[in-house]
Amino acid sequence: MSRIGKKPVALPNGVTAEIKGQTIEVKGPKGVRSFTATDDVTLSLEDGAVKVTPRGLSKRARQQWGMTRSMVENLTVGVSQGFKKELEIQGVGYRASMQGNVLKLALGYSHDVNFEAPAGVTITSPKQTEIVVEGIDQQLVGQVAANIREWRQPEPYKGKGIRYKGEVVFRKEGKKK
Repeated sequence: MSRIGKKPVALPNGVTAEIKGQTIEVKGPKGVRSFTATDDVTLSLEDGAVKVTPRGLSKRARQQWGMTRSMVENLTVGVSQGFKKELEIQGVGYRASMQGNVLKLALGYSHDVNFEAPAGVTITSPKQTEIVVEGIDQQLVGQVAANIREWRQPEPYKGKGIRYKGEVVFRKEGKKK
């Protein structure tokens, strides 16, 4: 039995949910998001909370139960608080700056890397060595942060590159004489 699926998803103040068949639409101060659940689960709105129940006890229904509940919770968190990923840049001469909707990265290549922010995501660079990716879609925020990090992943010898804030990079010892 799903332990995650049993908990109803409470709707915070200022957030409303509307269920039409298998589709739930959540509206909040940051925007509107929707999710379509599979036919293995039933969505219902009870006492200001969204409740997910499985249809039957098949393995697939139990899998979808917990996953659907997590997706609905992510919708409510996204439209009420939003999601944020912070990246740090380490390395001599490595820096980032925003010019309009384009993130300009100087990462030791012979050219600057221009990364255009997709719709639904806000990228800011409060310092030259910090990048903040924000949005209401958790998957999109994480994917954009991963795409930025991909340009120069942290290397294990000097630790240079783009890393998530708080990420620990295991350092290797260099050659010995």
